[in-house]
Amino acid sequence: MSLSFLEGLRFARVDSPLHRADPRAKFAMALSFFASSLIFTNALALLALFALQIPIALMGRIARRWARSLRGGAFLAILIFLMNFLTGQGASFSIAMSLRFFCLLSSFSIFFLTTSPDDLGLALEQCKIPYAISFTFTTAVRLVPTMAMDAQEIIDAQRSRGLELERGKLLRRVRNYIPILVPLIVCAIRRSLEMAEALESRAFGASERRTSLIALRMGAGDFAIVALSIALLASSIYISRSFQMPSLEALDSLLSFKWGFAQPAALGRIPKA
Repeated sequence: MSLSFLEGLRFARVDSPLHRADPRAKFAMALSFFASSLIFTNALALLALFALQIPIALMGRIARRWARSLRGGAFLAILIFLMNFLTGQGASFSIAMSLRFFCLLSSFSIFFLTTSPDDLGLALEQCKIPYAISFTFTTAVRLVPTMAMDAQEIIDAQRSRGLELERGKLLRRVRNYIPILVPLIVCAIRRSLEMAEALESRAFGASERRTSLIALRMGAGDFAIVALSIALLASSIYISRSFQMPSLEALDSLLSFKWGFAQPAALGRIPKA
């Protein structure tokens, strides 16, 4: 069992232009890729969106960890493809849905890998988000990779004791995860109690007026990222409405003929008498 896709939520401090950018600008970029991915249902357009994120990951010097998070999500991408293909959606549409998942995963993986939770919390506060909400969000961002590490340690420990997760029927495999879930839940509860005691000892919530030592300010590069993000979203809307993107209909026909699946367009046809 691999939890490497959760590596995409763990920040690593690296000296790169993307790490130095304002969190609000990077969030605008992530939202732009997110919205653009939802606009398109064409495999080639989604592949182009995914390819646009490769130089961004290289610029942020996170290519290896970014690729690890994508590799961890490959199982879900395959599952999405099979669910769509086996329900008669066609190969091109199924590939598009898998590429959409990769685009969504990639955009937020780049954001979390290059954005410190502290800077993210400051950005939320400066956007007038209540501190309790911003603290809850940033704490969740910190704890998800930590819980993933705890889960991996528990899995390794149980495997060393002879637990086999990949063997047996489906029901047996589900039962095999009970020795993993129980200690993981106990660890999560214990960690939450420790955090609650730490917050109470520091009088969390005693004052509504908070000040920060550091104030985030957007520079020319940050405004350029926001402008490019808006341009990307506007271009996606314009292209999806004004142009007919080339499709993979030949692949649909080939796989439908080979495996005997009906084409989506043919499902609703009524033969003439």
